[in-house]
Order: sequence, then structure tokens, then C-alpha cells
Amino acid sequence: MKSLRLFMFFVFMALPVSVFASGSGNSCSTQFPVVLAHGMGASAEILGIVDYWWGIEDALEDEGADVYITSVNGMDGTAAKAESFKEQFLQILAVSGKSKANIIGHSHGTLYTRYAISNLGIGSKVASYTGIAGPHRGSAIADMVMYGIPESLKPAVAGSLDFIYAFVFGDTNPDTLQNGWDLTTDYMKNVFNPGTPDVAGVYYQSWAAKAKTSCPSVILEPTWLIMLSKEGANDGLVSVESAKWGNFRGVQDAAWYSPGCDHLNIVGQLFGVTPGFSAPEFYVGVVSDLKNRGY
Repeated sequence: MKSLRLFMFFVFMALPVSVFASGSGNSCSTQFPVVLAHGMGASAEILGIVDYWWGIEDALEDEGADVYITSVNGMDGTAAKAESFKEQFLQILAVSGKSKANIIGHSHGTLYTRYAISNLGIGSKVASYTGIAGPHRGSAIADMVMYGIPESLKPAVAGSLDFIYAFVFGDTNPDTLQNGWDLTTDYMKNVFNPGTPDVAGVYYQSWAAKAKTSCPSVILEPTWLIMLSKEGANDGLVSVESAKWGNFRGVQDAAWYSPGCDHLNIVGQLFGVTPGFSAPEFYVGVVSDLKNRGY
């Protein structure tokens, strides 16, 4: 009996807090609405089936947040995605009746939202910007793909992906080639960042994810290993160093017994199962902190 009680204790401790919490509070009732911006190769609802922000929207709303989810082309250049985001962002402000909003972006969503804030005139309408696992200094994986594929093959490869994203995922005039170039390290460091300065009056912060011993999302295991040799600690697609922007808040690497928290886990994928990490709980903490800061 003692061994059974001990076993149940460890099972209880291993489960995420969100399993036992029912919400219905106001810890996330921020002054301004929360706008979520997804990353590359996806949409707000992937194939019309899988929510990109798995369980996160409901968790935030249960705690009093006013949440809006934007959706842009999965494959397109940063500037083009930013234009689409801006249009939706302004519509959100009109619907909410608020003068500003809090933007939270993941992956490429951290870049096209930054571009919209700095270069498309929405800076005065943004209270805070939160980047989650964003490639602010590019990614070695993008370098390998864009510089590794022979020039003669790039049009065919990009054309095939454009076709898939247009007819399967529903993108409008996707541009896979531009998407890839826009994530390379030299472009980010030499072109994008110098041309996308932070806007005064906007609070900028960021978080990184890190796989420690392997990637819980097995599909990212090969890229994680490649990134380890080229950029050090990473989440399978973005290094910890690249993810830092503004007030860097830290690294999410899940519990001590977990292999870590990778690029998909940080938004609740795959399907919300990540050993030792609860994405909904993490975002509740992020937004609760924004509320406490007056945003």
C-alpha cells in the first residue's frame, strides 16, 4: 500500500498544473486585447482541423483575456505576411473598440509582426510585443536550405511548395523562396534588423525554447542536432541566442525529467502533449505578467 501511495504521488507531481486548474479567473484581463500571430508553414487552424495555439486561446479567455487570432500565408515573405497581419490587426482594434493591443508572435510570427510595428505604421497602436522562439538573427537551418540547394533546382522546389501551400493549405499567392531567404542569418543581421528598429513606447520582450537531451517532437530531432553544432542550445529550429529580443525573459525547457521544450511544444504541439510543460499554463503566465505591467 505504501508503494502504491508513493507511485500515485509521483504521477500527481508529473502532471501539468493545468490538468487540475479549471480557470474562470481574471488573472489575464489585460487593459488591451491579446493578438496571437502564428509562424511559418502553418495557419491559425492547420488544414481546418488542428488549432495552431493548442488549448492556449481557451486558457487565456478562461482567465479573462480578450483574445484574437490572426492568420497569414504559411509560406510568404516577411513583408507580405506583415501586410496581411496589419489589415487583420486594424480590424481587431475596430471590433474590440480599443486603441491598442498586445501582440504575441511565435516563430516567423515574431518577425512579420515586428516589421508591421516598425515599418507599416501600427507602432502607435501596439502596447506590447512578445516574441516566442523567434529567429531574430536568422536560423542555420534556413542557411542550409537556401544555400545548400543548387540554384538550378530552387525554382522547381519552390514552385512545388507554392503549389502545395496554395491548393492544400489555402495560401494566396505564396512565395516559398522569399520566405526562405527572409530567414537566413545574413539577411536578418544585415538587412532586416537594421531596417526594423524598435518603436518607442512599445514594450518588447521575448522567450526562447530549448530541447535538452532530444526533441519531444521527433520530426525536429535531426534539425536540433544540426543546430547544436552550429548555434548551440536550440529548440530544433531556432537557437536560444537568436530568440532574444528586447527584455529577454528566459528559456522554457520543461521539467527536469523532460527531454526539453522544442519549437512545436512551446505552442502546445504536437496536440498539447509535452512531458513536463503546459503551453496553456505558460501563456497564462505571460499574459498575467502583461496585465501586472499595465498592458
